[in-house]
Amino acid sequence: MAEVATNIYPPPRTFTSYFPNIPPRVPEIATAYTRSVLTAPVTALLGVVVDAKKPERYPVTPRCRERRLVGSTNRWRLPESVGSDLLGSSQAIRSVNLPYNDSMVHIMTTDSPHHSINLDMEKPYKFQMSTMRPKTAPEYPGRSLSSSLFPACPSPPFTAPLPRKEYTMPPMKTFVPSNARPAAPHDVFKYHSKRTTHSTGPDILLRSVNMDWELHRPFLQKSETLSTLLREAEHPSPQSYYKNKVSETLDNYISQNPVYSNEYQSVSKKLNTVELEGEGRRGIDHPAHISQARYRSMTALKLDVRDPMVTKHAMAVALGNMYREDVEVEVSDVVGVLAAAHVLKFRTLEQGCVNIMMKSIRSHTVCAYHKAAVKYNQDQLAVSCERWLELNLVPQLADEIQLRDLPMELFQKILKSNRLFTFGEFSLYRVLVYWVFLQMNPHIQLMPSQSTVLSYFNSLPKSSSLLEREEGQHYGPLFMALRLHGITDSNHIQDIQQMNILPQSWIVGILAQHYHALQGGGDMSLMTNYNGSEVRQGFVVDDKPPYHSEIFSLHGFHFEIKAMKQNNKGTYCFFMQRLKPTDPILSFRQCERQTFSMRPDRVVRYSIKVQTIKDGRHEMFTTGMLSQRFGLGDKTSRSEMLMLDNLDLPIYVTFCLLFPPS
Repeated sequence: MAEVATNIYPPPRTFTSYFPNIPPRVPEIATAYTRSVLTAPVTALLGVVVDAKKPERYPVTPRCRERRLVGSTNRWRLPESVGSDLLGSSQAIRSVNLPYNDSMVHIMTTDSPHHSINLDMEKPYKFQMSTMRPKTAPEYPGRSLSSSLFPACPSPPFTAPLPRKEYTMPPMKTFVPSNARPAAPHDVFKYHSKRTTHSTGPDILLRSVNMDWELHRPFLQKSETLSTLLREAEHPSPQSYYKNKVSETLDNYISQNPVYSNEYQSVSKKLNTVELEGEGRRGIDHPAHISQARYRSMTALKLDVRDPMVTKHAMAVALGNMYREDVEVEVSDVVGVLAAAHVLKFRTLEQGCVNIMMKSIRSHTVCAYHKAAVKYNQDQLAVSCERWLELNLVPQLADEIQLRDLPMELFQKILKSNRLFTFGEFSLYRVLVYWVFLQMNPHIQLMPSQSTVLSYFNSLPKSSSLLEREEGQHYGPLFMALRLHGITDSNHIQDIQQMNILPQSWIVGILAQHYHALQGGGDMSLMTNYNGSEVRQGFVVDDKPPYHSEIFSLHGFHFEIKAMKQNNKGTYCFFMQRLKPTDPILSFRQCERQTFSMRPDRVVRYSIKVQTIKDGRHEMFTTGMLSQRFGLGDKTSRSEMLMLDNLDLPIYVTFCLLFPPS
């Protein structure tokens, strides 16, 4: 019997997606220690409970021991009530308010098979990409996450650096309560114009910034732009008024009733109104005054505004101020209102905005004010902003995130100014490095720490310095404006080397100048330009103690710079004196580590500058550049004294020193 061959075909393969099972719930015993640690600060801050029982503590075992202080966060891990323990209260509050740190964010957003699901069986398995992770920082167009974390590889040098696209941060949003109705531009306009009443109602319809504004003809004379548009109107519409109150009521009833035809309504208007001829004097019982609202056909004007700084809110405030005798502008809106006043050529409002801005120059407004002053030709405001930056660049703006908004041209101008105040030359270098860091990392929302900035620049490629690469070439003029030869502290020079911002030849030049000065008895012989090469050190007198003193050390010579208050009328005297190696005012570190020159005398070129703000005006007093031979005796160790009267706090004091060959 022949066998029949049969072909058995396997069933078709079905592709199904694999979904892992839900992991089992973790037992509460396993998470008891973690939960006790997380809830301990909250329990401690609750205080003593009603039943006076102490909260239950997790049993201390050799494997899971408690620690009172953990790392730099000082986290409170004891559930007992802190009571009057101020240190414990501070630790508990800091622990409760501590957000997720970078390590926890990396753990939560890491690439892991437990966090990934393979939905397509035909494609090979791969981990989640970094672009699929939750973002911990805002995403900006044209900038990927990898480019913000890792610097780009150096590219071949070009003949000229490519223009760098400036990044501008969006304006900070202001808090608005959830139950508050947002103020519309028309509401803002009515608020500013409500104090002025006009018997005839609006007769000008202005179309601007995509809105219609109902204005009155007499108040438009304050704006040169609107006055010109009104004169150029080809056929201004005639104005009319109702004969009496009865005519007004009858005409309003006929115009609002759909029973009457359009022809009948036009005839009613013609019979009940009279055209207004001229602007002469009228009696108090004239129908134009008695009628509540005269019938009119408004003159339409159109004003095209292409300035992005002129918003609807700013235009509402500017138009509303035409109805006021004084100027009322909020500080938060003053930049936009100045732009609107410039477009309207409203000179009174422009000057009022400038006065408000000059009185409110702060760290968070100075950059925006200077930009507006330059754009709208307000030279007085621009000079005031520059004077404020010369005094407060290092003391105030260096610690604020608004430092990133400082333009490069303005920054370079401030660094080259002879009125610039600084605590020391390294302080200016530190401010400039922070500014460069913020320009290269525009997504930063808070001011970084010194270690963060140092680590970032230290992580850049070591093949060349930042100023020698394409992305850092345009920062070169800013660093050239610094007086790097005035940085003499070894720790500061070590930080400069680790950052790898300056070319190696610059650092070698700085060290060579220090070496020749120390070997030459302090003579700064390698300085080719003595004008503007003085080493600066300063301090701010802004408190009640009538005495301020600091040590100024340079190439083996040590000076004490002083400011003393003479009386209660604001009289101060400023001077400096040379210190002996055995002077008790010198600290132990200065006596043990720093160099002392044994020369009995030293020719010093110096100057003392004192700057202050009085009645909103910048004042500067200086001794000019003086030359004196300082010795170790009581009569030869003190400089000339600068005595000033009626000084207002704060007082910015700067001492400049230079050692010529002698």
